[in-house]
Parts: sequence; structure tokens; C-alpha cells
Amino acid sequence: MAYQLVVLYHHPENAEAFDKHYDETHAPLAARLPGLRAYSVMRPAAGRGERPAYHLVAVLTFDDQDAFNAAMSGEEGRAAVADLANFAGAGTTMLTGPAGTIL
Repeated sequence: MAYQLVVLYHHPENAEAFDKHYDETHAPLAARLPGLRAYSVMRPAAGRGERPAYHLVAVLTFDDQDAFNAAMSGEEGRAAVADLANFAGAGTTMLTGPAGTIL
């Protein structure tokens, strides 16, 4: 069964600087994770004039938990986690677990 890491990025003080770093530095780091099968990013839109709960949502999919664990414990995983301090000062919420497809 597929295994996913979902990263919910809290709203940064400087959204432009956050987006630049994410797009130019962090996303390429994360894209090099060994065993990564899919990687999608969403910047939530405001609904009814309300600010979305998160600035950015990233979903990284691996074949299984073992592949995820290997990727995150390797050099590329450590580099991606260490990079969070360079741009995600407002914090993140990370969720991991088995993922299935409904439709």
C-alpha cells in the first residue's frame, strides 16, 4: 500500500520569500528523495474571502512505509528536513500514513 507524507505549511510572515525558497530550493531537494513516486503541491485559495488554514500543502507519495523511512533517513531526507529552518519559520504540521485511492 502507498505511504504518504503530507506537509501543511503555516502562513509565513513573507509569503513571497517563502514561495521563492520553496520553489527554487526546497522542492528540488524534496524531489530527489529516493523512492519518491509522486509529489504534488497546492497553494490553497481563499474561500468566501477567508484566509485558508495553510499557505501551502505538499503531498509526497512512496511505495510503502519502508521506502518512506529509507528516503527520510538518507542524505536527501536529512537535507530536506534541515532546509525547513531556512524558510518555514512559521512552522509545519506533518502527517504520515498509509494512503489509498477512493476514486
